[in-house]
Amino acid sequence: MSRISVRGFAVASATAVTTVGAVVGVAAGGEQQSSSDPIEATAADSTLLADIPAGQQAVAQTASLTQQADVQSTAADAEAKKSAEEAARKQAASDAKAKKAAADKAAAEKLAKEREAKKKQELASRSASRDSSSFPIKASYTTAEVQAMARQMIPGDQFQCFSNIVDHESGWNYQATNPSSGSYGLVQALPASKMASAGADWKTNPATQIKWGLGYMNDRYGSPCEAWSFWQANNYY
Repeated sequence: MSRISVRGFAVASATAVTTVGAVVGVAAGGEQQSSSDPIEATAADSTLLADIPAGQQAVAQTASLTQQADVQSTAADAEAKKSAEEAARKQAASDAKAKKAAADKAAAEKLAKEREAKKKQELASRSASRDSSSFPIKASYTTAEVQAMARQMIPGDQFQCFSNIVDHESGWNYQATNPSSGSYGLVQALPASKMASAGADWKTNPATQIKWGLGYMNDRYGSPCEAWSFWQANNYY
């Protein structure tokens, strides 16, 4: 036998009730409806609920429950898909935010490096309004003369810091020697021979020592003032 839907049962039941009413009317002496009556035609084409075996009724009910389960499953799938799409959207937004933060950090670091490089270039360009070779060579130099050289070679905003270091390292004595370590000159270079990179006369020319000392401070610390800050914290530079 074929499966019959619950909707079919409902229609069949309603038709059966109508048909029974019509039969009772005839038995009571009422007029019989013509065969063309829609209700009678429907009743003739329908199966009464009472005529459907109990087994088929159970099958119909099972089909209805299965249909409901399918509807619920479809709804659950749609909700799960919606949740997955929302989670994916949030993850994409989070990834985009993290990527932007990383890009901003990289850009900031790059800008900081560029500024630092520019600063060093500016310091280097201002490092000497007069080069060490522009000073006359003498057999000896007074402290005042050495300081005058330094003022002409060190940028104005860096001179005091440079002077502070020289005060502590040599007291502006360009021939000062540390007997224990061998450091030498105004800035106490160690080993002393490193100052040869600024000039062969590094032992006797304070201008050559100033040139080397300024270059060392700029290269190692960024400026004489930064070198002085390090010296204050460590008592050496």
